[in-house]
Amino acid sequence: MPALDIAEIADADVEAVAALWARCGLTRPWNDPAADIAFARSVPGAAVLVGRAGGEIVASAMVGHDGHRGTVYYVSVDPDRQGEGHGRGIMAAAEDWLRRQGVWKLNLMVRADNTRVVAFYNALGYDTEERINMSKWLDPSKRPG
Repeated sequence: MPALDIAEIADADVEAVAALWARCGLTRPWNDPAADIAFARSVPGAAVLVGRAGGEIVASAMVGHDGHRGTVYYVSVDPDRQGEGHGRGIMAAAEDWLRRQGVWKLNLMVRADNTRVVAFYNALGYDTEERINMSKWLDPSKRPG
């Protein structure tokens, strides 16, 4: 397995990362990946990490914190490269980024029917905590359907 070289996203990476997210089934019609990337890059408490193997983008994760807890979104590994340890690598990088920010706990949101991903995070030491996830659309024009 080639080593995973991880760095923050560059301007030239945006299109390839958005395409990776789409290939991994992470995008939704109401979330523009390029806008999500731009927003994460515009605030000091967030970053988009890109993992390369052999010079190709094979993994990414959006990481951020609110000054209290960290969160990771858009964790992705090229479907043709899954099973090579890149998911573990990009998650380790996300955790390290949060530690450097002084964050001591990371929360994840996983769709309940995504059992394969739940098993992946369990294998990395993540636990399921019983919570109710609530939301309110502050911009109704972004609300789906």
